[in-house]
Amino acid sequence: MTPARLPRSVERADVGAKVVLVRSDLNVPLDDGRVADDTRIRASLPTIRLLLERDAREVRVCSHLGRPKGHDEKFAMQPVRERLVELVGDERVTVLENTRFDEGETKNDERFARELADGCDVFVNDAFGSAHRAHASTVGVAQLLPTYAGLLLLDELRNLGKLLGDVERPFTIVSGGAKVEDKIRVLENLGSRADEVLIGGKMAEDVRTDNPFSFDAVLPSDVVAAASFDERAETQVAPFDALPDGWLGLDIGPQTRDDFARRVAGARTVFWNGPMGVFEWPAFAEGTFAVARALAESDGFTVVGGGDSVRAVHEARVADRISWISTGGGASLELLEGRELPGVAAIPDA
Repeated sequence: MTPARLPRSVERADVGAKVVLVRSDLNVPLDDGRVADDTRIRASLPTIRLLLERDAREVRVCSHLGRPKGHDEKFAMQPVRERLVELVGDERVTVLENTRFDEGETKNDERFARELADGCDVFVNDAFGSAHRAHASTVGVAQLLPTYAGLLLLDELRNLGKLLGDVERPFTIVSGGAKVEDKIRVLENLGSRADEVLIGGKMAEDVRTDNPFSFDAVLPSDVVAAASFDERAETQVAPFDALPDGWLGLDIGPQTRDDFARRVAGARTVFWNGPMGVFEWPAFAEGTFAVARALAESDGFTVVGGGDSVRAVHEARVADRISWISTGGGASLELLEGRELPGVAAIPDA
């Protein structure tokens, strides 16, 4: 298995005195009309600043926001536009309206792609989080303009790609969440080459009942169980394979936390995707946070992907001690499944 292909970099683009269209991933959460978390906006800044430093005449940034059905003002880009302009502080940057306001976006419609490309000289795709979608703003425009990969997209490919190549061993995967089917392809692709696969969350029950994988996974020995699915329900620590009748395992237990942390500490490469329980509720958060801390304390190469896991490392205040935190979500999983991403395939080779 070889690392992900690297397309040609924006660093090679001649952008002086040119209008550059940049597809960024500005799909951020909003709260009462304001940006609630600007992480993705900040992640887009290195590419935009590089273009400005190299004397681009104008940088037009486009992105989707949410999943609007037609033109829905709840998903208008104005709050994102204000925050990006505030961070960049350069009048050469403009932010276009939500690409998904046009039905041609998700259909990769040539008419909409031409509208986006109109008046532009160069296209830079920096939206790794949307690279698994063959949309007008990721693939269609790339067929109309000289196209390059942005710095964030390249960093994602390099860091996630390390998991697909000759990893430093031991190689440990930690996986959790609710559904095996959501991750079965990536776990089968990576898990068969990993030294250990640790599984928590609801997934662990599914694997114990009917293991769909070609490898043996390490399952919890104990869980924090609750009498009902309620954050205030009565709880107790119970053996994973001997829950009281009607009780639910909603977090890995203290013995499993120590075991998983020990195994992570002994690894040289670690990939984590998926929480160990219902970590949104304080009574069932400690297992997920224990994994987050274990990755942070590792002196190996650590990668975190998936929205819940990313949120967990931030809430545990250890994000700055993780080697790579992917912004990709679905794109990360598809890449690690070994699939070609349309948005990356549309960019010429380096």
